[in-house]
Amino acid sequence: MPSSHRLYYDFATFLAKYFDGKVQKISVHAGFTCPNRDGSKGIGGCTYCNNQTFNPEYCKPQAGIRRQLEDGIAFFAHKYPTMRYLAYFQAYTNTYGELEQLKTMYEEALSVEGVVGIVIGTRPDCMPDTLLDYIEQLSLRTFVMVEYGIESANDSTLQRINRGHDFATAADTIRRTHERGILVGGHLILGLPGEDHDELMRQAGVIASLPLDMVKLHQLQLIRGTRMAQEYAQSPEQFHLYTVDEYIDLAIDYIERLPSSMVIERFVSQSPRSLLLAPGWGMKNYQFVDKLRHRMMERGSWQGRLK
Repeated sequence: MPSSHRLYYDFATFLAKYFDGKVQKISVHAGFTCPNRDGSKGIGGCTYCNNQTFNPEYCKPQAGIRRQLEDGIAFFAHKYPTMRYLAYFQAYTNTYGELEQLKTMYEEALSVEGVVGIVIGTRPDCMPDTLLDYIEQLSLRTFVMVEYGIESANDSTLQRINRGHDFATAADTIRRTHERGILVGGHLILGLPGEDHDELMRQAGVIASLPLDMVKLHQLQLIRGTRMAQEYAQSPEQFHLYTVDEYIDLAIDYIERLPSSMVIERFVSQSPRSLLLAPGWGMKNYQFVDKLRHRMMERGSWQGRLK
């Protein structure tokens, strides 16, 4: 194990480089859609996606950006009065609009008292250079991170899940963003149909080669109302839904192949019980992390061990 005894590079440690004290993300639903929903690239969206799984109750686009942030801050402020916040543009594709409209939204979020930066969730095929120009300048005066949905490094999988772009597009956009000095993250789903352990380990090596500051790993979840849930009902043999212990070992195998400088913001996603079909682990995020850390120590493992 490295001399620091750090099992993996967690998000709180990363944020401590930029802020004194506790910082919390507050989700914002700015009313965007996606190019593979509105017909410009496709319809129906990604086969696994139901955006209701991402948004807290206060995230309603009709409320406006300021009101959503103020409501979110009020939720935490009584317990953590000194907390500061990152406005997290999360739902759908948050760079899919006209430049001036986007600038107005981001600036409004940053004007809310207590907000000390923004995180922009988007697709790698929706980041023009003109917007990167603006975000580069914005990052010189406040904390900015752009999070891209990568999901898989396998083009066959990306086509199957109706992403509407290939992996080369993701890799290119990540590099273009990094070259501007902008913090960049990526989301990946482990367990998509057709991707076994060997394939995921291959992909881990590919992801490790990208200039990513942060990754979020998510177990595959089947969500009511999605095309993937229908596919599972018709052909369950094409899916492997991991048990908690199986997924923990998979996640550890994966991060052993990632550089120790790459932040692991999270390992799992939690969808509302009313929407989740499977797998039903019945476990909070902190319980999962405790179990994963215990298993890493049991295995003598750490992030980057196989790099």
